[in-house]
Amino acid sequence: MPVLWLLLIVAALSVIGFVFSRIRALRSVNGDSRALHSLPKYYGANAVVFTAVPSLLLLAIWLLAQPIVINSSIAKMIPESAVAEGSSLDLLMSDVRRVADGLDTAVASGNMTESEAGKLRASLSDVRGRLAGIGVALGSDVRPEVLGAAQKYRAMTAAGNLYMTVLVLLASIAGFLWAVMSSKAEFRARNVVENAIMVLLIGAASLAILTTVGIVLSMLFETVNFFGLHNWKDFFFGATWAPNFRGDSELSILPLLWGTLYISVIALLVAVPIGLFAAIYLSEYAGPKTRSFAKPLLEILAGIPTIVYGLFALLTVGPILLRLFGENGTLGVDWMTGATSVLTAGVVMGIMLIPFVSSLSDDIINAVPQSMRDGSLGLGATQSETIRQVVVPAALPGIVGAILLAASRAIGETMIVVMGAGAIAKFSVNPLESMTTITTRIVSQLTGDGDFASPETLVAFALGLTLFVLTLGLNVLALYIVRKYREQYE
Repeated sequence: MPVLWLLLIVAALSVIGFVFSRIRALRSVNGDSRALHSLPKYYGANAVVFTAVPSLLLLAIWLLAQPIVINSSIAKMIPESAVAEGSSLDLLMSDVRRVADGLDTAVASGNMTESEAGKLRASLSDVRGRLAGIGVALGSDVRPEVLGAAQKYRAMTAAGNLYMTVLVLLASIAGFLWAVMSSKAEFRARNVVENAIMVLLIGAASLAILTTVGIVLSMLFETVNFFGLHNWKDFFFGATWAPNFRGDSELSILPLLWGTLYISVIALLVAVPIGLFAAIYLSEYAGPKTRSFAKPLLEILAGIPTIVYGLFALLTVGPILLRLFGENGTLGVDWMTGATSVLTAGVVMGIMLIPFVSSLSDDIINAVPQSMRDGSLGLGATQSETIRQVVVPAALPGIVGAILLAASRAIGETMIVVMGAGAIAKFSVNPLESMTTITTRIVSQLTGDGDFASPETLVAFALGLTLFVLTLGLNVLALYIVRKYREQYE
């Protein structure tokens, strides 16, 4: 049964359970809802919770686990000779899945009988011709063992889908019956529903935490493998980044870290003054009409995809800087040789960060009590003096936290750097030269046909873990400062 139909059935059972449970609870007290332990709606909500939640959780877990289990089982059926002589195991498994899907399509379209699809008695060329006739292209020479694996894949998928449908429906029906039968006057439906909702909330919070832990552990294990193949002293204290996939690479993070911090500093030099001044104007000077128009318009910058900013850096900002500082530029200097540079990426990234600084600072400035402003104005200070001497100092811890959050956002940016800063890892203080960052190198090292077990590939995980620790430290520091700021007015 398709998953959509399964979801619709569970939803229908939940609605029916809500109605029946509510009716049954009221009938148990002859229609007098005051005699019930809980309001009638809680009896209905109890039926919805126990009809839908367990079955949907089972469905989600099954959909996640079934492909993993089937792929693992089918991969063991592929002979090592087929992998060695054909291509990679991933490519062969891709063909297995395409053939299995093609068999389903062929049976549905009448191009092949169920018997042929199940037994694969047709010749290899006949099967390939029929699959090609319905648009299933195969990426390599498909051998009989691959077709056999596709047959097994199709059978296991069908069996798994059948078991999933039966178990999900049984779980939903069992929850439905239990909830309806429990809907009596003495049943504490409100307590059960509220406890169930609390469990769901705890589960959601735990899932977010466990996801973070899983990400960290996945990077940590691969980082340990990297340091088993490459000297950690060269990674942390070396001065050269030169991967060459020949076993004698120099993989130091310091040139990448320098480029990352350099571009981030330039971005903050652009974003902080503009964003802070915009926040002060919107919170202290702008009228309601101007604020309602200007603030959403400013925050549109936060919704623009970073690839668009990268194109803006490559096609607009870079050429403008080149015309100013290039060999035949307006200023008559030869400081810039190409459109990609630290300054190009930093300026565009700063524009991207303006709404982050502006929105956070605006909220923080508005949180300063009005009584502080009134007291300053009552003592004879002007509005600008009040802002400089009272409002901004009071909001300064929160503003610093906003700046640190923007800095962590800048450190993790990728697309703007890829398109605007270049790909050269080096130490330089000239902002008009091309450099690269940690995020750019992570992308570069994980793309291509390199051996996944080589230091040149595993270094991406070490870079990612270092970047994670750096941004985590900035976030923790920002949260600490913001919490200290809030304590002043609580």
